[in-house]
Amino acid sequence: MAEHTVSASSDIDYRARATFSRRNLGSGILFGVGLIAFVDEAVFHQLLHWHHFYDLGTSEIGLVSDGLFHALSWAATIGGLFLLADLRRRRAFWQMRWWGGVLLGAGVFQLYDGTVQHKWWGIHQIRYVPDLLPYDLTWNITAVAMIIAGAALTVRTRRSRVPVG
Repeated sequence: MAEHTVSASSDIDYRARATFSRRNLGSGILFGVGLIAFVDEAVFHQLLHWHHFYDLGTSEIGLVSDGLFHALSWAATIGGLFLLADLRRRRAFWQMRWWGGVLLGAGVFQLYDGTVQHKWWGIHQIRYVPDLLPYDLTWNITAVAMIIAGAALTVRTRRSRVPVG
């Protein structure tokens, strides 16, 4: 039976990943929030014209709110990528844990948007049509699916002895 040897660099990678496990998750969450906010802004606000970030005022206020929302989503996205670059520099990037964070961040933000902003605060709806239920269900079920997938990846990486990928 062949003897398995661990090189010094792979041992350092393992320790770095273990040390920076939370940063991998946090970077993914921040990127996921920024990514899903960007998709929301680009697709539903700009391309489809279904709503603005804030629809309780004039069109001009709606456009300004979209611009601020867009700027904040890009700040989150770039912040997550800066953390990712630091993890890669430290040889501590843990891809599966990071993707778990991306899905968690995107799902939690989308669920927050679909419940708090759409229903509780009522600052905008997904689309202004007579029957909102299919849109609300699709939005929130998609969010829950991302949360479940992200949580599964996060738990899986937390329990694994040797991080892979």
